[in-house]
Amino acid sequence: MIRGLIFDINGTLSDIWTDEESLDTYRVVSDFLDYQGVKIKPEKVKELYFELNKRQRADSDEPYPEFDIVALFAEMIDGNASDFTRALPKKKRKLLPAVAAEVFRAASRRRLRLYPDVKKTLDALKKKYRLASVSDGQAQWARAELASVGLDGYFHPFVVSGNYGYRKPDERLFKKALKKMDMTAEEVVFVGNDMYRDVFGAAQLGIKTVLFRSNQGEQEYCGTKADVEITAFAQLPAAVKTIEKSMKK
Repeated sequence: MIRGLIFDINGTLSDIWTDEESLDTYRVVSDFLDYQGVKIKPEKVKELYFELNKRQRADSDEPYPEFDIVALFAEMIDGNASDFTRALPKKKRKLLPAVAAEVFRAASRRRLRLYPDVKKTLDALKKKYRLASVSDGQAQWARAELASVGLDGYFHPFVVSGNYGYRKPDERLFKKALKKMDMTAEEVVFVGNDMYRDVFGAAQLGIKTVLFRSNQGEQEYCGTKADVEITAFAQLPAAVKTIEKSMKK
């Protein structure tokens, strides 16, 4: 029987939209860095963001590499530090890349909210199933954004790709969740919005899947099919029951 449910976060539970193309995003970051003695024009901050992001992925040996936003800003700051920057208190200087990463995310964010009925549905499901998460994202942002929408503490374990240097569909992320849950692939259902990263990724291990067709994510991938598809989050309990019934046959 199904004992646990593993969720993707962004695009599945949270309807989030960030704009990494707008120069306004980088103007805020540029102004913040200026207060730290790091003088980089918004256009250059944007250029460096994409350049360093791309380089991190290219330098990785992983098949599905994940970037490190804190390391990215550390390199950007170190490469443009002034005497003023180097004279900052040691504790502040150490925290600066992480804070810059949060400022960047906040400046880029245009929307962050739960999809309809998410919290009500999770509250009902957690009475019967253990809830966990496997999500692509940066650890610097993920838990804070979950807390922002009122879901901090719902998921144990909470596996975030940014902590490992690789992202879904890498099966190791799913394996980490299973190990921490002390469950087998046959005892869980994965719920996600992306046919490639979520459904294909989980299915590699024999995990049953539910695809939530939200306003985000890849909806098709090389003939991959979810066990059940839903178009509203409130349909999830019935979808899980459908999977449980199919397993009894």
